[in-house]
Amino acid sequence: MKPLVFITGASSGIGQALALRYHQAGWRLALVARRVSDMQAWCQQQGMSAETARCYQADVNQVDSILGAAHACMTDMGVPNVVIANAGISIGMDTSIRQDLDVLSQVLSTNVVGMAATFHPFIDAMKDRAKTNGSTGVGTLVGIASVAGIRGLPGHAAYCASKAAAISYCESLRGELKPQGFSVVTLAPGYIKTPLTSKNKFPMPFLMSADDFAHQAYKAIEQGTSFKVIPTPMAWAARLMRILPDALLDRAFKNQPRKHRAP
Repeated sequence: MKPLVFITGASSGIGQALALRYHQAGWRLALVARRVSDMQAWCQQQGMSAETARCYQADVNQVDSILGAAHACMTDMGVPNVVIANAGISIGMDTSIRQDLDVLSQVLSTNVVGMAATFHPFIDAMKDRAKTNGSTGVGTLVGIASVAGIRGLPGHAAYCASKAAAISYCESLRGELKPQGFSVVTLAPGYIKTPLTSKNKFPMPFLMSADDFAHQAYKAIEQGTSFKVIPTPMAWAARLMRILPDALLDRAFKNQPRKHRAP
């Protein structure tokens, strides 16, 4: 049977591009998003059959919702070989405004707790499958973080905090699960041309298409890369950001437009 990949946030952007890349490589798809009708319409446009791709409605901000989709996937299609926690949101915030504290809570819940909830139901299932098959390779868990998790940026406090947490979470998970045969991959996209970034009102250096990102991400996942910033020029920028003194960082972003707040 063809291998299976489980992807959240698959109705558009990076998630949809990853779904297409895996489909082109001959994988079966379990696609998850809130807008299930959009995913179904896209699958039909791509000529995908029900045996090739199935769509599940879930909101990763609701733990029981994503758990339900995961268990439905395993009932319908079996245990995935690769699980990609891609779903996420990006909203600007201002700590001086009371309602933006709720924004911070929502972003952290979606981008961090939602990632853990996506991985949770598959860990024991993957271990049981490996034990049954006598395999040393258990499965691959992929967290989509962001280069924004490297340093905090003005107006991006919620998003930067959530992606920094996602990077650390995946690093911790890798240390826990690698001895058991798991591969845990953390991908940190730079600026990718998606509906999420289309609302940004500030320069986006090294902007790349979602399809180009998916191509590089697929190779990194197949190679079991522990951490990768995509694209390569942004990886060099990220290395510089890591070591840049605070005073220089503050000066560099002094006049940078803030991330837009929620309406």
